[in-house]
Amino acid sequence: MTDASELRRRTQELLAAHPPASTGRTAFLEARFDAGLAWVHYPAGLGGLDAPRSLQAVVDAELAAAGAPDNDPRRIGIGLGMAAPTILAYGTEEQKRRFLRPLWVGQEVWCQLFSEPGAGSDLAALGTRAVRDGDTWVVNGQKVWTSSAHVARWAILIARTDPDVPKHRGITYFLCDMTDPGVEVRPLRQITGEAEFNEVFLTDVRIPDAHRLGEVGDGWKVAQTTLNNERVAIGGARIPREGGMIGSVSRTWRERPELRTHDLHQRLLDLWVDAEVARMTGERLRQQLVAGQPGPEGSGMKLAFARLNQEISGLEVELLGEEGLLYGDWTMRRPELVDFTGRDAGYRYLRSKGNSIEGGTSEVLLNIVAERVLGLPPEPRNDKDVAWKDLAR
Repeated sequence: MTDASELRRRTQELLAAHPPASTGRTAFLEARFDAGLAWVHYPAGLGGLDAPRSLQAVVDAELAAAGAPDNDPRRIGIGLGMAAPTILAYGTEEQKRRFLRPLWVGQEVWCQLFSEPGAGSDLAALGTRAVRDGDTWVVNGQKVWTSSAHVARWAILIARTDPDVPKHRGITYFLCDMTDPGVEVRPLRQITGEAEFNEVFLTDVRIPDAHRLGEVGDGWKVAQTTLNNERVAIGGARIPREGGMIGSVSRTWRERPELRTHDLHQRLLDLWVDAEVARMTGERLRQQLVAGQPGPEGSGMKLAFARLNQEISGLEVELLGEEGLLYGDWTMRRPELVDFTGRDAGYRYLRSKGNSIEGGTSEVLLNIVAERVLGLPPEPRNDKDVAWKDLAR
């Protein structure tokens, strides 16, 4: 299935059998998945047709022209960008068929239980424990900075199953039911006033071994698939020219000539060029993905995304002068999706502060780029061969 005309034909057959104007949103999305037009590069029977990833644009264009609904990718971004590719790579056939369809349709929202307050940027030092009890695992611990946990049905979870081996080797990857007894979600209010993130406490949560992803002790390897996809999803999203943060400040510049100064003009030009370079680099990265899985290059895109958002939003606040000090609404909300560029300039400035932390801190990503992309010598690490239980904490 590599022919664009054949994909157009299949898309038109879908539209004829399920007219968007008279078909319910969920029913249409389910039919699209079953027709293999959800993500065409996925295997047949799992929402795809084993077609090249590049041909997804053909299907999307046909459906957009017909006014067909999408699956609200911003709301289910963690499932689409992180859980799905990991399940596809490491899941059993039963797991793939159970989880991928409701995930893509948006019937089940996913969250990510990776970060911990005691591990910080060193994810491999995580301390949440999973102890086997027959055909189940009993999990205890705390996770933090969990986007969408308050609306999620499922979570991707990594926990320590063997404390007697070095930290990278004693981790196992699970799929956790967020409605199970012992899962407690608490809002984590941010500098923006919202509680988009959450703390998640796990107390004697029982996870069936059937919901383990990959082999016992191979969780770090499985998690790398998740993390590589996460960084591409955050930093490599497709945007038009002057999309994202640079679009907001560019509109303000054009619409408010009284705010302009020579110095601000030069800084805006520099950032506009940087944003365009990042956008085109993202296009190149997505073309590379057609031929394989995400690699460490996604860390570079995530780095650029964080730096640009923070510098551009800072320039916008400065451009607005006194108006930039205003903040529209401090109401405590628990939004269902991440909005990096929404609301007013003050919100964008404050929200961007999290961009260099979420999805991997910029400091960690710099190390990844240095070692895995540029091939520089790794930093000395004296804990690689030390059992996790013997590490200083």
